Amino acid sequence: MKSKSFIIVLAVIAIFFSYNSAYVVNETEQVVVTQFGKVIGSPKIEPGLYFKIPFIQNANYFPKNLLDWDGDPGQIPTLEKTYIWVDAFARWKIVDPIKFFQTVNNTVSALSRLDDIIDPAVRNLVTSYRLIETVRLSNRELDTLEIGLEDVKKDPASIYSIVLGRDKITKAILEQGKHKLTPFGIELVDVKIKRINYVGEVRKSVYGRMIAERKQIAEKFRSEGQGEARKILGEKERDLKRITSEAYREAQGIKGKADGEATKLYAQAYGADPEFYSFMKTLEVYNKSLDKESSLILSTDSEFLKYLKKYPGSAK
Repeated sequence: MKSKSFIIVLAVIAIFFSYNSAYVVNETEQVVVTQFGKVIGSPKIEPGLYFKIPFIQNANYFPKNLLDWDGDPGQIPTLEKTYIWVDAFARWKIVDPIKFFQTVNNTVSALSRLDDIIDPAVRNLVTSYRLIETVRLSNRELDTLEIGLEDVKKDPASIYSIVLGRDKITKAILEQGKHKLTPFGIELVDVKIKRINYVGEVRKSVYGRMIAERKQIAEKFRSEGQGEARKILGEKERDLKRITSEAYREAQGIKGKADGEATKLYAQAYGADPEFYSFMKTLEVYNKSLDKESSLILSTDSEFLKYLKKYPGSAK
């Protein structure tokens, strides 16, 4: 009975020691085994089941996959002394877990070390170049319909041309950070600028300049439109005067022909019977000048009433 209890106790102790001596490394982890704070053996990188001396040796786990670093946005002056907000981020991984354990020990300390290395690199590179260098990637032709940039496309030496470009600036930041992070067992995989913006004071000035430029462009369009409108009105007035003049000339020509034809007919009629023509014209004068309210004082030998005297019956 005592031997059975002893066996059970030994079995429990063996299970306990086996449980504390075994550890598992999965696909996203790597382990450094330490004994009294000192590294023992090589790091366990491949996934699987491993064993250590319980209570004496410890398994220190570190991530093997890519990790994020997100920098704090800060004000940085460009080469032309324009202050901008720059927000950068990076991807990094632990490639030498032993160096990592011996230098920074954990990811929190590693992120602090990344802050100390990447932030100054970003500041140095952004400060060394103009703002346009951190915005544009190359000198490709601007594919924009923005009015006011026509001169930029025509002038290759304009302020919009770049020497280095944003892509090469981020690569330079990456190279600077890589060399400084290697002693910590860290590989800096990539660095990118997430966001660039003007600071508040500069932004107000930029917006004011943009508004002034747009107003200038609008005023240019308005003046061109007014000039075009005056040109159209001038052409309209000119065409109207030309049409009126041509119409008047044609009307006068028709009227002249008509008057000539009438005069010809009158002359023919007058020549055929002058007495009858004189009589008809006198009757027209009577009809126009005499009515119920007309009063005339004439002598009896007046030529005006010769036909009334000649034809007494017509006075009725």
